[in-house]
Amino acid sequence: MSRTPNVFGDEWDALDDWSGGGAKSTRLVEQGPQLGATVYELGPENSVVYHFHHGSEELLIVLRGRPTLRTPEGERQLAEGEVVHFPLGPDGAHGLRNDTDEAVRYVVAGIRVSPEVAEYPDTKQITAQARTSSQTGERLWLVHDLEQPND
Repeated sequence: MSRTPNVFGDEWDALDDWSGGGAKSTRLVEQGPQLGATVYELGPENSVVYHFHHGSEELLIVLRGRPTLRTPEGERQLAEGEVVHFPLGPDGAHGLRNDTDEAVRYVVAGIRVSPEVAEYPDTKQITAQARTSSQTGERLWLVHDLEQPND
């Protein structure tokens, strides 16, 4: 890693908006074989889509602000310093939303497996992804729609 990351710094990686909701991010750990950790900042009215993983267990640590967490048990606002564990499978489903007027900053750390399958119940999609190349020569990233649109 060419720089020393700081969870309270304002250096962000190139925004690819993987979250679909406008989150800024910077990796705290280079993409290693298993451990991953990233700091995120979610501006007002931004969100992270509701999803769960089949291979990557995660831990969320709120650094600043009061994000709204959605899990299978419902929604609740988190406090600064709160830590939430997301286990594998549907029981670990989670989404995050910023309903406040201030930015929310948090860290997500966990194991990162490759290949990985993630499900998105609201959009009825499943993704298959891997850090290795697929037969196309590109990194594997496949989105499968569970419900096909009516023609």
